[in-house]
Amino acid sequence: MSVSTAAGRMEAWSFPPRIDASYIPPNDQRYWHPVRETMPPDERDAAIAVRLREVMRHAYKSSAFYKKKWDDAGIDPESIRSLEDFERVPVVTKAELRASQAAHEPYGDYLCVPESEIHHIHGTSGTTGKPTAFAIGRNDWQTIGENHARILWGMGFRPGDTIFFGAIFSLYLGSWGAMSGAERMKARSFPFGAGAQGMTARAAQWLAMVKPAGFYGTPSYALRLAEVAREEGYDPRAFGLRTLFFSGEPGASIPSVRDRIENEFGARVIDTGTMAEMTPFMSAAGSAESHEGMLLWQDMVYHEVCDPATYARVPYGEQGTPVYTHLERTSQPMIRLLSNDLTHWVMEENPCGRTYPRLPKGVHGRIDDMFQIRGENVYPSEIDNVCNAIAGYGGEHRIHISRAQTMDELLVRAEYDATVAAGGDAAIAAFRRTLGDQLRKVLGVGANVEPVPPNTYERTDFKARRVVDDRDLYGQVYQSTHPH
Repeated sequence: MSVSTAAGRMEAWSFPPRIDASYIPPNDQRYWHPVRETMPPDERDAAIAVRLREVMRHAYKSSAFYKKKWDDAGIDPESIRSLEDFERVPVVTKAELRASQAAHEPYGDYLCVPESEIHHIHGTSGTTGKPTAFAIGRNDWQTIGENHARILWGMGFRPGDTIFFGAIFSLYLGSWGAMSGAERMKARSFPFGAGAQGMTARAAQWLAMVKPAGFYGTPSYALRLAEVAREEGYDPRAFGLRTLFFSGEPGASIPSVRDRIENEFGARVIDTGTMAEMTPFMSAAGSAESHEGMLLWQDMVYHEVCDPATYARVPYGEQGTPVYTHLERTSQPMIRLLSNDLTHWVMEENPCGRTYPRLPKGVHGRIDDMFQIRGENVYPSEIDNVCNAIAGYGGEHRIHISRAQTMDELLVRAEYDATVAAGGDAAIAAFRRTLGDQLRKVLGVGANVEPVPPNTYERTDFKARRVVDDRDLYGQVYQSTHPH
């Protein structure tokens, strides 16, 4: 089938997108856009190649950043005629974006619309350096809402459902994007937020009163919420939640973490995520029919899983780092943005009938979070998975890496729960042995285990920080989660 015919079938897919804000599918319709979501992948790929060229043409004409980058690489947007051609386009790194904004404050020379069109300003927190500004145009804000609405619909939410947003608002774009999708699909939004002292107990009170269908936040906060709810006399299962969906951390794709949350709330857990720059960050998400792994909604954000050395796409079934490209954003379009995350992808039949590729185990973690212990590559998410699967685990742990002369040492300090505490020294010793044995089996390297009493570590409403690498001169704390 020709590219033009395929593109014409994709429910008026265009760049910039033309959105009918009055459109809502019938409640019993599985797909927001039936053709776009179920068309043969080769037809979609042909249409994506057209869209990539259009996005690149827009960026080349509007942005000194992209024009110089592509001129230096000998890339002409008009020469991009296939997905294979697109692999020649150089990747964009976060360091390049920061340098652009430092030289061209505040939005960088990759802003592709006049400043008068900026509708929302978001950005990174800037806790470890100068923040990065996200400038979102008015049309892009509508696009973000449309994209999120499609994905929430795929999760099974419908107009009239109440969704509780237990995540930080302000600069953090994830909360706003998810809520804009809920509003677009005419769900009820409860923007509760997170972070203030005493809010978790109040969240439990509100959840018991409102009994929403959905909850959005981070996995760490959901587990903390369950703890506090029980302390306040509430059963988290009585909140009546149907689906909890998460971003900000890789935890919701870690089997033991996902199982803990599902058991606490008696509800499905769906993992979502890409990068804040890529909003809609839920361009990867589960569905009502299968909540394991992530679907790659390729007609919103084009995903490639690439070799970290060459940035060429790896075949389906192999592991690499995601590289992301906006297909519908115009204000600060990201074109081959490098994530430095780690995942693997497949192209196989999806239970929901959508014909997108899939990350069957979600995002495993970050390549730059990986550390080596005596020649073995270790990812913090692997340790998270082991801890959460151990009976008697108290809910938090810290990973300490040190060096004695030339030998690296790994120490995991893990909380034990009240049941282990009640068992005394023998139960604590058994907990230590079991955790140590499992870590050795999974990691391929021995780890020292130090059990610590319940509630030793502070809980978080946002991203948990669990890795301390004492090999660093300044004792820098590294974040063992999926940053956004």
